[in-house]
Amino acid sequence: MFRNFLKAAVACLFTATLVAPASFAQSRQQTPPPAQPAAQQAPPSTDITHITDEALVWLQDLVRINTTNPPGNELVAAKYIGTVLQKENIPFEIFESTPGRGFLVARLNAGPFPDPSRALILMAHLDVVGVDTTKWTVDPFAGVIKDNYIYGRGVIDDKGMLAANLAVFIMLKRTNAHLNRDVILLAEGDEEAGGNDGMIFAVQKHWDKIAAAYAINEEGRVIVSNGKVQYVGIQAGEKVPVNVNVIATGTSGHGSIPRPDNAVVHLSAAVEKIGGYEAPIQLNTITRAYFEGLAKIEDDETSKWMRALETSERQEHAARIISQSPIWNSMMRDTIAPTMLQAGIRANVVPSMARATLNIRLLPGNLLEPLLGKLTQLVNDPQVHFEPQTSIGQPAPSSPVDSDFFNEITVTAANEFPGVTVIPMMSTGATDSQQLRLRSVKAYGLLPFPLPEAEVMRMHADDERLPIDSFRKGVLFLDHIVIGFAVSQ
Repeated sequence: MFRNFLKAAVACLFTATLVAPASFAQSRQQTPPPAQPAAQQAPPSTDITHITDEALVWLQDLVRINTTNPPGNELVAAKYIGTVLQKENIPFEIFESTPGRGFLVARLNAGPFPDPSRALILMAHLDVVGVDTTKWTVDPFAGVIKDNYIYGRGVIDDKGMLAANLAVFIMLKRTNAHLNRDVILLAEGDEEAGGNDGMIFAVQKHWDKIAAAYAINEEGRVIVSNGKVQYVGIQAGEKVPVNVNVIATGTSGHGSIPRPDNAVVHLSAAVEKIGGYEAPIQLNTITRAYFEGLAKIEDDETSKWMRALETSERQEHAARIISQSPIWNSMMRDTIAPTMLQAGIRANVVPSMARATLNIRLLPGNLLEPLLGKLTQLVNDPQVHFEPQTSIGQPAPSSPVDSDFFNEITVTAANEFPGVTVIPMMSTGATDSQQLRLRSVKAYGLLPFPLPEAEVMRMHADDERLPIDSFRKGVLFLDHIVIGFAVSQ
């Protein structure tokens, strides 16, 4: 009943006391001196609807800190978060993996000692992808608010989630929430470039600081269609990325004397064949549940073909129909996207080598070698070979869709958006949840902000933006999830 009151009232005031967080040994950021007397300060808000105002300012400030990766420089943003936490008298630590890079961690303990067996991580990454400023209508690093949108690189991926996590975390502290499990705030770096200087460093060198049983991270969706929330997708698994070079070789020479073994010509022919290839359809537990759930709310024609995915004799035809959506297509198969080309040094010089980069996304459990074998056979050119740039790493198992935390997200989503469909989903991209899942953490992704699909697609694109109302609603949604799961009733 208490939980329902909290969710219905939105404004949360708790009468229980918060057990003081355990001090961090060897912390690189120290807790500041005691705050000034209350008579000299405005009391901090304990109304979650008001803290969204503060969170919007935090988001603007974070956007203005350019953490484009490379080089990242995420510790500048981490230190900014530290100043916010200092004002709340919340201890934190910042760990540096390489100069200017690393992660921040803070903890609210439910008891006198940390308990990883029940702890919940609220996580988001500090870095962002690069921008072509000439294609933006506003400065991508100014945190511009225009027409009820906040614009900026990272407002969706992933500084919006970071500001929302910070708001929820601080709200727990301000309201003296009676926690039934530790809650950890984690802001990590280098997510956009593989995580070696961020999440991989955190789990390999400082696992004791972030060890937990559950986590909520980016990805997932609250999809809006025709002005209403259509469905909530909870990310429970993700594809595995690997970059592969396609290299063509030939005879170099003067551009005035063309030769049949021109490396650029052979590379172009190979890329054209690769670009037209589609790997076989493969459904797994999560994607089956995803399409089954969507079939209940899509139009009759689309629903018919989604249901036909389970019918062997019609599966391929159904897949071709559904593949008209690039996102759905990517969920059903391994994908190969040529992303970069490199050849030549002068207009009148035939190069001896030409190179293309393929961004491959494998379904969980699939191996790279069989796919490269198929592509080699398809290209069928002795002048062309494939060379993986990076190790594929260990594919992470999916998180269970029947855990207590998954169920809590589902119940809260149903309360926030009555009548909405809640379904598990698999990311076509990669997240830092992979490193946690490899350590048996039940990690789930949820971009909590209600957005039309077209707005979600601005992620990594030009004029990335987030509706102010959606940001506020997302903070409330996330807050109610954490209250339901981590606060004693």
